[in-house]
Amino acid sequence: MKTIVATVNLAHLTLLLSFFALFHQHIIELCSADKLISVPCIETEKEALLAFKNSLIDPSNRLSSWVGEECCKWEGIGCSSSQTQGHGHVTKLNLRNPFSLVYNSGLDDPTSAYKRSCLSGNVSTSLTHLKYLNYLDLSMNDFQGIPIPNFFGEMVNLEYLNLSFASFSGLIPSSLGNLSKLQFLDLYADSYLNIGSWELRADNLNWISGLSSLKLFNLGYVKLNGVGETWLQKINLLPSLVSLNLYFCELNGLPVSLPFINFTSLSVLDLSQNSFNSPMPLWLFNLTSLRTLHLSWNFLQGSIPWEITNLKSLEVLDLSDNLGLEGHIPGFLGHLTKLKVLDLSANEFTGGIHELLNSVSNNNILHTLDLSSNSLDGVLPESLGKLKNLQHLLLSSNAFFGSIPESIGNISSLEVLDLSYNKMNGTIAKSFGQLSKLENANLLMNSWGGVLTKTHLSNLKSLKSLRITLDEPNSLVFEIPNKWLPPFRLNTLQILNCKVGPTFPMWIQVQTELISVTLRNVGISDTIPEQWFSSLAPQVTQLDLSKNQIEGKLPHQLKFPHLNSIDLSFNHFDGSFPYWSFNASQLSLESNSFSGPIPENIAELMPRLERLYLSHNHLSGQISQSLCDLHSLQVLSLRSNHFSGELPSCWGNSYMLWGFDVTNNNLSGLIPSSISSLRSLSVLMLGNNNFHGEIPASLQNCTGLTTIDLSMNNFIGKVPSWIEGRVLSSLFMIRLNSNKFSGFIPSTLCSLSNLHTLDLSENNFSEVIPTCLDNLTALVFSKSSEVFQNLVYVVLRGRVPEYSNFIGHVNSIDLSGNDLTGKIPDEITNISGLQSLNLLRNRISGRIPSNIGNLKRLETLDMSRNHLAGPIPQSITDMISLRHLNLSYNELEGRIPPLPQFNDATIFQGNPLLCGHPLPTECKHT
Repeated sequence: MKTIVATVNLAHLTLLLSFFALFHQHIIELCSADKLISVPCIETEKEALLAFKNSLIDPSNRLSSWVGEECCKWEGIGCSSSQTQGHGHVTKLNLRNPFSLVYNSGLDDPTSAYKRSCLSGNVSTSLTHLKYLNYLDLSMNDFQGIPIPNFFGEMVNLEYLNLSFASFSGLIPSSLGNLSKLQFLDLYADSYLNIGSWELRADNLNWISGLSSLKLFNLGYVKLNGVGETWLQKINLLPSLVSLNLYFCELNGLPVSLPFINFTSLSVLDLSQNSFNSPMPLWLFNLTSLRTLHLSWNFLQGSIPWEITNLKSLEVLDLSDNLGLEGHIPGFLGHLTKLKVLDLSANEFTGGIHELLNSVSNNNILHTLDLSSNSLDGVLPESLGKLKNLQHLLLSSNAFFGSIPESIGNISSLEVLDLSYNKMNGTIAKSFGQLSKLENANLLMNSWGGVLTKTHLSNLKSLKSLRITLDEPNSLVFEIPNKWLPPFRLNTLQILNCKVGPTFPMWIQVQTELISVTLRNVGISDTIPEQWFSSLAPQVTQLDLSKNQIEGKLPHQLKFPHLNSIDLSFNHFDGSFPYWSFNASQLSLESNSFSGPIPENIAELMPRLERLYLSHNHLSGQISQSLCDLHSLQVLSLRSNHFSGELPSCWGNSYMLWGFDVTNNNLSGLIPSSISSLRSLSVLMLGNNNFHGEIPASLQNCTGLTTIDLSMNNFIGKVPSWIEGRVLSSLFMIRLNSNKFSGFIPSTLCSLSNLHTLDLSENNFSEVIPTCLDNLTALVFSKSSEVFQNLVYVVLRGRVPEYSNFIGHVNSIDLSGNDLTGKIPDEITNISGLQSLNLLRNRISGRIPSNIGNLKRLETLDMSRNHLAGPIPQSITDMISLRHLNLSYNELEGRIPPLPQFNDATIFQGNPLLCGHPLPTECKHT
């Protein structure tokens, strides 16, 4: 959702608020007519207003009061009682949309509610009849890309014009330059809640020279890439300017110099998101009235100049997200004694922060310090505690190490502390518990050690979010009395890899207002009271209790109206599948002890499921046909359960299903033809069941298949000729091992240009090995398989050992345990990316190819139990990656080449005519 807060960053919102604060008194004066006693309405102006109303579209009937004779009492209309301003004349038209996402965030569809509240349509020229109008506000509406009316330039008494967030587009009319009395011009061109992609632009800024009274000028999001490099000189002609916003305007360069400064009254300047890609220009530091300076996302380079200390009035300095500012953070920033906000985040600053903290330690008004996402390091100094009025301390994504200093407890105003993604490997100071105003503590992804006691938490009365995660498990231990009751009620709790258990402590049990919960791998082996789940159900959006040893049964029935994701995997939950009702997109219950069937009404209970992980449980019965009614389902993992019977034949409506894994069950029957309706199917895993029959021809309709695993079943017949590159161009892995396939290995397999794994072992294939295997270009040229591996990773959720076993088969050919004859084709030595070749237990004869040493990436080679003859090629010593070798039980002869990494004689046994190390048979000298 895109509100004004989401449209711009927090700093930019502060800037907009500054704009309004600077002119608050002036606006009050302009708007004072609203509070005047009733004044008569001018008939011609009433008619003009009604004509204007008729040109608008008003779906929420906001202008319903625009009836009757007394137009000065209509909503949004202000009239003057002053003779000098024209008694009874309309001076104010305020139709700003009152909709606020802040107060409507609970709506199911705030975007639609906002659109209904908007005025749209056209802007009637009748407004030009309002000769005394000095205030016009059409902001926060949706004019759906119409141009700003040219006739606005005829309304020469305007002092205030606000068209921000109103979805105007096209060229800004140069006629606006006629408004010499204008003091406030806001054309901020982004769309509220991102309802449109309209573009407002200007080809030149010559017209602004006529705006001699302008104090506030907001062109945020207006495209100015066509105005040339003289934009600054044009704006410099505005002598009264106090606030200037050119946020995300695609300006062409930031001038290095400016001969003279005309807008010396400038107090607020925002040039953010213009990608200037230059050092900070020194003329900026002659703007000595500046109180707010935003220069984020401009790719500014170099160090911060000393001249910045000229800005003695500066309260807000935002240099964030430039990525190129570097060097140590200078101590002379302490000369900016009025600084309230310092944001240097997302740059390349290095070193420690001692110098900075020492220089600003006497600053009693600094309330926000953001140094996150830099390359800072060192320990956090005790001088940090001198910033007693600091409210936001953001140091995430650096390389700080050590402990949180005891002086942290002196920062009594601290509300937000973010030390996430550092290398903090010490302890959390006990004085942390003195931060009574702390609301958000983010200590994610560090290596905290020691213990956390109730002293650390005892006075955190305002705490709403607590996040502590470790890189390595159990180095931080929560030693809190099991019955201790905390003074806070959290809405976010995230603890990972810490030692919280074994009991489910009372301080967590009483957190009944939680919205997001993660307690992953925290050593809880207790049961969890049903009432805790019940208390969370009305509001929780994320629930993760995975990788513990939590026991017991879940509440049988619960409703979670706001749940997005739930992960209870890798625990000891038992009992039946929970009949929980929610709209979550992911349910992860794998590696527990749930038993019984999947509910027949699962599609009604969980209609928006996209990923369902139920592997490694004791679920049984037939696979519910209701799964076919989960129309958003993308991944279905039922691996390693006790399901039986046939697969449902109802998959025709599962348009989005791409990952299907029922490996290691007791399923039987044929592959249903309806699986061919799964046009998104990518990963198909049916291994280790009792399926039979031939591979159905209809499966060729699943042209996006990347992985086919039909291993360890009872399939028969030949490998279909449609398993080839023109049909399955993305096929990455095919595993047909341990079935009853027969016939020859079809050469069509050689056209699979993305194939990295071919496993046809333990079948009844006969005849010769195809000579075209060197057409498997993914193996020949070692093409990356990462994208295909990631798909399987998602289906298996990275589970070890299944995923490790899968990775072990990448870049391999396994033809073992068949009835293949003939010779090993020389072409196989061209497959330079091959890591494993297994030809065990066939009837292959002839010699080992002399250039087998070309397979320099081969790690595993097994040609045992065949009829290979002749010497072992000398080139085998060139196979520098070889780790596993078996040439036993053949008819090989001669001296074994020197292979110092292989000292096991069994590798070569069963070849009576072989000699040399490591066999005991010595070679005769000839």
